[in-house]
Amino acid sequence: MNNFEFFNPVKVIFGKDQLGKLSAQIPANKRVLMIYGGGSILKNGVHAAIINSLKDYTVLEFNGIEPNPKFETAMKVVEMIKAKKIDFLLAVGGGSVIDATKFIAAAAMYSDGDPWDILAKRKRVKAALPFGAVLTLPATGSEMNNGAVITREATHEKLSFMSPLTFPLFSFLLPDAAATLPQRQVANGVVDAFMHVMEQYMTFPANAPLQDRFAESILQTLVEEGPKAYANPANYEAMSNLMWSATMALNGLIGCGVPQDWAVHMIGHELTAQFGIDHARTLAIIAPSHYAYNLESKKEKLAQFGQRVWGITEGTLEEKATAAIKQTVEFFHSLDVDTKLSDYTDAYKGTAQKISTRFTERGWAGLGEHQSLTPSDVEKIVEMSY
Repeated sequence: MNNFEFFNPVKVIFGKDQLGKLSAQIPANKRVLMIYGGGSILKNGVHAAIINSLKDYTVLEFNGIEPNPKFETAMKVVEMIKAKKIDFLLAVGGGSVIDATKFIAAAAMYSDGDPWDILAKRKRVKAALPFGAVLTLPATGSEMNNGAVITREATHEKLSFMSPLTFPLFSFLLPDAAATLPQRQVANGVVDAFMHVMEQYMTFPANAPLQDRFAESILQTLVEEGPKAYANPANYEAMSNLMWSATMALNGLIGCGVPQDWAVHMIGHELTAQFGIDHARTLAIIAPSHYAYNLESKKEKLAQFGQRVWGITEGTLEEKATAAIKQTVEFFHSLDVDTKLSDYTDAYKGTAQKISTRFTERGWAGLGEHQSLTPSDVEKIVEMSY
């Protein structure tokens, strides 16, 4: 196992009828801006419960955060924060809203030029507004980490940042609020969480058996409970297990002391930026090709994954590894998630070269756990996904 530091200060409040505790989490006399997306919280009772709990606070609202949160929208919120003298943010919704709020919290306090530089030039976040989260959609794990991904519509770029100043102070996790989600969003949540685990687990043996089994237990739970939640989002127990699995998939714990990949995410972000494909579905497009292309370097962990998660015990190491990739594709298909780029767009020709060129221009010389995947390798992986 490698050396590591683990820090996670987020207070989690999980379950039904918990929003009555919200006011106790926010310091008195704060001017609160509630940030949310398309308005589902107005229908499922979450909005009303928050307003009731915060009746002694000044609460303003901004709605309209997109599923892939846009820099341009976030900057409108920053303008509102400065005009209205907001000093506390509350993200209500899924990972996109929470991601946007993290960036907004940093951008509102940024004084070194264009806040886009936080993402494009990795400029350090020196200050951020305090914020909390109310999670109504399981998927990204953003409710318990300090990272965010933002899309700039003007340039078709999707980039990420992390800062120790952008952890939520608290996160309410509400499985019952997810009861009315469209099945497509539930499927996306299952795949997103699954791939978050895989990016930290599917590398090479690092003599970290506890971390491996943490990761495998999350994968097994997603395989068992994800289809139940997909079939019936109102199944509270299944949705609870899915939501907690998604949180645990990316709160930093399973990545402690082990090599990590993240190439699938880096490539997938480009597909979202270019075509607007749901984030989780870009991961399902790229992952099978990525694992097949890198079979030689990943075969030991792929075979272990195949045996422990999928019950594959027959065959050589390579055969188990290949079977594990196939079983993963079948799992995604069982959730009605397609795994080829041509399933989503007819304009896929030239995509691989475009992504490769963009990575070269950014100076991304090596991706993956070995930092050995070149833009040329990326081009081949994307071509395999057509």
